[in-house]
Amino acid sequence: MAEFTVPEVDYTRYTNRQLAAVPLAVLVVALLVIAGWYVATGAPVNQGIEFTGGTEIQVAVDAPPAQAEQQIRQAFTAEPESIRSVPTENTYIVTFQSNDGSSVNPSELERQAEQAGFEIRAISSVSPSFGGDTQTLALGGVVAAFLGMSLLVFAMFRTFVPSIAVVISAFSDIVIPLALMNVLGIELSLGTVAALLMLIGYSVDSDILLNNHVLRRSGDFYESTYRAMRTGVTMTLTSIAAMIVMTVTATIFGIQLLAAIGTVLVFGLSADLMNTYMLNLSLLRWYKYEGVAR
Repeated sequence: MAEFTVPEVDYTRYTNRQLAAVPLAVLVVALLVIAGWYVATGAPVNQGIEFTGGTEIQVAVDAPPAQAEQQIRQAFTAEPESIRSVPTENTYIVTFQSNDGSSVNPSELERQAEQAGFEIRAISSVSPSFGGDTQTLALGGVVAAFLGMSLLVFAMFRTFVPSIAVVISAFSDIVIPLALMNVLGIELSLGTVAALLMLIGYSVDSDILLNNHVLRRSGDFYESTYRAMRTGVTMTLTSIAAMIVMTVTATIFGIQLLAAIGTVLVFGLSADLMNTYMLNLSLLRWYKYEGVAR
């Protein structure tokens, strides 16, 4: 079996500004998408029923797929937030959100589904107040994890530029997938929050690996960079491949949560490659050859 090798990029052909321009431009666009979404909807990203409150009911509808959605919408007095099919024949998951702070009565939805002749497979509900508490805890956990990571990085390197390079890269690795979640219609849920937490760990792994090789290992800057890339790029590409397989499989079998987690991780890990070996590397090279000299 042929051994996988990471091609060596001739970084001497590019200035630090050229390397940093692309990831910074992508970060700015992502921030603009999130800001625009907040202005338009009142939230930086669409939220699932775990955070807003609501009811999810799984029903079997004896009708062709083209007619089933119309029958489901006519059966309920409340407007469904989403209707999605699952691999089981004629089975659909109908979601009702409580965006206005009022809850949809699960018993009433169950009664309306039975009157329409649907077979109810499962039903679950989250109150708006509980969803708000869950949102506070989940997002507070992400902020706490990011701040803890930042403090640990500064404690490890004890110098501003290499530390802030890691922090900016990790921040971008989270912001870019959040913006893409809005574009792709992926809701913020406990599963996608877990994916964002995993991205913090993935980002720190590759960035610290690069910083350690450049700042603490012997050898030329580019030699140290290529050593770090052989491990870091291989590790990240392997994770991306695994997440792609998970996303495709989950999509085929209708497991929406795993598909959403996999999609967020694929985009986040791809952004991490760009941020680590363009943005972080440009800051390290500036620090190594210009910042230290000053």
